[in-house]
Amino acid sequence: MEIANPIYDVVFKFLMEDNRVAKLFLSAITGLEIVKLDFLPQELSTEKKADGKKARKKSIISALDLSIYRLDFSAKVKNADGSETVIIIEIQKSKFANEGMRFRKYLGKQYMNSSFFRWIMESGGREVKTGIPILPIYFLGEPLIGFEDVPVILVNRCVRDRHTQEIIAVGSHFIESLFHEGIIIHIPAIRSGRRRDELETLLSIFDQDNRQENHHIMNVQELDFPEKFRPIIRRLQAAAQEKEIRDTMTIEDDFIAELNDYEHRIAEADRQKQEALRQKAEERSLKEEALRRQEEERRQKEEAVKLLLSLGMPAEEVAQKLGLELDYVLVLGKS
Repeated sequence: MEIANPIYDVVFKFLMEDNRVAKLFLSAITGLEIVKLDFLPQELSTEKKADGKKARKKSIISALDLSIYRLDFSAKVKNADGSETVIIIEIQKSKFANEGMRFRKYLGKQYMNSSFFRWIMESGGREVKTGIPILPIYFLGEPLIGFEDVPVILVNRCVRDRHTQEIIAVGSHFIESLFHEGIIIHIPAIRSGRRRDELETLLSIFDQDNRQENHHIMNVQELDFPEKFRPIIRRLQAAAQEKEIRDTMTIEDDFIAELNDYEHRIAEADRQKQEALRQKAEERSLKEEALRRQEEERRQKEEAVKLLLSLGMPAEEVAQKLGLELDYVLVLGKS
């Protein structure tokens, strides 16, 4: 069966707009028993206008002025034990020059989000405002060096006594609000024929080896997936049949190509600027070295003049011997 490629922002957004499917998908990835899911996609959208390709190009250029385009997905989750977690998701299918800083800025923005705080009662009866724990999930479309065979990377928070190295299992809202765990879905490591568990089977919807020629549509077998995950497959099948979604995937392709070119130009301009600064620094260093040598030669000549004069050699002979002006030799002789 044909499904839309969920690595595309528009497809992933469509997938997560179905609350039941979103809970199923996030529960599988995080291992959390999600009771309630409130989410708000925040994306930079491209306007569709009647004149088609021309409007599409304009929307891409407008977005380039912001130098960013991605689905910023955040969901506030209520867990089975009554606690809350904020799940944020970033999908990046192409490698950009500043991807690390981009993720960092996005994560920082979530820490500042006033909606992601709560009031709790401490044991002493004091009510305090604290942050809801944040769990970021990053979908990376480019290989992560050193993790070539790892489809899902877990980054755990570990609290220890530094001296004894003993793990401290006590919960702390202070620590939970400041330090987070994380999950990286490493898409290049999701390869056909390598499904070690149910989660890796589910994540095979991202296996880019299953793409058709235009990369928008994937070919999968519904029966390859456990029954409980089939609502996710059917939702992606529905996305593949939506003309507007398929058109928007083309817009995304155009935009990513433009953005890659744009960032490469910026990177090249920065490289040229750094090279120019390096050359200027090198030229300045050479000039300083030349001046130092001139000063050293002048000092040595002065010392030679004074030495020869002190030995009784006439000033005229000293000037001739060292190739100096007589007046200069006479001045040094008086100093």
